[in-house]
Amino acid sequence: MRLRKLLPRRRKSLPELGSAPMGPALSEHKWSRKASELSDTGMLTMARRLPALIGQVMRLAWQANRRDLAATIAFNVAAGVFTAFGLLATTGVLTALFAAGPTPDRVRAAAPELLLVGVAVTVRAVFATAAQWAQARLRPQVEQIVEQQLFELTTAIDLAAFDDAEFQDDLHRARMRGVDSAPSMVDNAVDLFTAAIGVIAAAGALGVLHPLLLPLLLLTALPEGWAAVRAARLGYLTQLDLVEVRRRGWIMTELMTERAHAAEVRSFTVRDFLLLRYSELAAHIRRMMLDLARRQTLAQVWGDVLKGAATALMYTVLGVLLWRGIMPLAVAGTAVLAIRAGQTSLVNLVYSLNRCYEDGLYFSDYVAYCRTAEQRVHRPRIGSGGPGKGNGARQVEALKQFREIVAQEVTFSYPDGDEPSLDKVSVRLGRGEIIALVGENGSGKTTLAKILAGLYTPQGGQVRWDKTRAEDLDPEVLRQAIAVVAQDHTHWPMTAADNITMGDDVCAPGVRDAVDEAAAASGADEVIAELPHGLDTLLDKRFHDGRELSGGQWQRMAAARGFYRNAPLLICDEPTAALDARAEHHLFDQIREHAARHGRTVLLITHRLASVRHADRIYVLDGGHVTEHGTHQELMAVGGLYAELYELQASAYRTDAHGEGVAAGNGHAPSSMER
Repeated sequence: MRLRKLLPRRRKSLPELGSAPMGPALSEHKWSRKASELSDTGMLTMARRLPALIGQVMRLAWQANRRDLAATIAFNVAAGVFTAFGLLATTGVLTALFAAGPTPDRVRAAAPELLLVGVAVTVRAVFATAAQWAQARLRPQVEQIVEQQLFELTTAIDLAAFDDAEFQDDLHRARMRGVDSAPSMVDNAVDLFTAAIGVIAAAGALGVLHPLLLPLLLLTALPEGWAAVRAARLGYLTQLDLVEVRRRGWIMTELMTERAHAAEVRSFTVRDFLLLRYSELAAHIRRMMLDLARRQTLAQVWGDVLKGAATALMYTVLGVLLWRGIMPLAVAGTAVLAIRAGQTSLVNLVYSLNRCYEDGLYFSDYVAYCRTAEQRVHRPRIGSGGPGKGNGARQVEALKQFREIVAQEVTFSYPDGDEPSLDKVSVRLGRGEIIALVGENGSGKTTLAKILAGLYTPQGGQVRWDKTRAEDLDPEVLRQAIAVVAQDHTHWPMTAADNITMGDDVCAPGVRDAVDEAAAASGADEVIAELPHGLDTLLDKRFHDGRELSGGQWQRMAAARGFYRNAPLLICDEPTAALDARAEHHLFDQIREHAARHGRTVLLITHRLASVRHADRIYVLDGGHVTEHGTHQELMAVGGLYAELYELQASAYRTDAHGEGVAAGNGHAPSSMER
């Protein structure tokens, strides 16, 4: 089957839907990747992979609840046995009813067989109901395991993965359809097994009645099976082709419906613009889905026509057997019942097989994502020395005693980046020092901070805590030794206490005192005092009795989060961007005081150069390189980029040529801490 016929037509390419055009290399790469995925969904390929996928999902079911899985299988087998028993017992009923003699005598002769048929039907119904009950119990348990595995992997992978568009597509496919496909595939696998038992029961009965009817019964299932599998593959290929479009559509939906964007949508009157972009995406999806419906319908029509021909052939053969006297009328009547039961089971079998095939395609996405995510999880090297071995608590305590953190010749590039964001950058952080990173936007400051925070792994160079390389440490252990006050901090939809402690029980001994100290140091205590329930107030306006904070209030909460964490390294990335002058003055003072009191090392990133004058060492980044470093006085004496930026900011505080102010060239500008 040619890929060109199966691939849904692309009426409008993605660049025409409001996005930036794709370069030739990227476009070719995407379509070469798509061609590889298409070849992986071929019928023969999936036929070979389907048993393995069913095996994987059944192992998930076994892991979820082995008793429910065993009960489901056992009850279905028992129901199948009684189905066959009931069909064979029907032969005795029909034989007695079609025999010569008075009708009352024939009915009395058929009564024992009728009783057996009734018992068989009743017992089969009991077993089928028990199987459905056990099967229904399995689904939520499998779903929980699959979701848990997805979240465990996704929260453990390297942060750089989220900057990769292909990874985002893979995650989207695994999350949106892959997770649902696992419990659905368990259901369909069990249904497939149940239908197979029913087919075997009917086939066994037909084989006893006349062997020629058996292959004819199977023949009626082939056309419908072909049509169902073709329709499923067409559907999957369409979904595959629409992954990026749907993801962009959902992003547009969030922009129009989320509270966080509502004010700006109205302020900039972009409603029409967003609706236009969404309608373009929706129209593209609609055209693809209409084309899919047409092609699936054609496949189904051909399947129905061929199935009708096969059914007519089967009943023709049955009529010939009756006409020639090869088969008694009673046996023929039982054969008709067996054929109808067999066809029903075959329809269920084909449907379940089709669903398994379709779910198998999406479950393959989930399995492939898990495999890719596993490879992106950073694991410490086995046999590495130092604190990277042994008990986690001991490792954290060892890191807390560090004397020096060194980034040596660090190089890092983002996925699809044209130039390295950092190119052979070296910095040193001594114990108890305040180190500042300064530079213009895009110079690499935040990227370097994320590498030092253990969030990114450099492609070149290394980061060492004393003599231990960061890549040899368990990432979770390394990150427990670091507190981060991020510029783009998260507004956690939790209580104020949870926003500071991040999982610690505020009622545990010593926690409340630490929270109060961190809140006072950051100024968050003033924010908490205004909340109706204090630390127990939910900070999310979308929920009942929730409260929303301003940007500056959120920044104080983020700072409190960093102060609360008992970590030897505190990284502050633009910690005062949303604060007023008084709050900024207070926070910078508290950062220095807090670091001195607790012996913490501080890495400070800020554009407010007057705030880094007292840093022990300042590193100036430009274009991913460290161009100069030293103390404030040393850098001002050099007269490089730092002095230029500092003088540029200082000029804003000079009144005029004759008024009071800071004299040019004196190397001192009034800061928020000095006002």
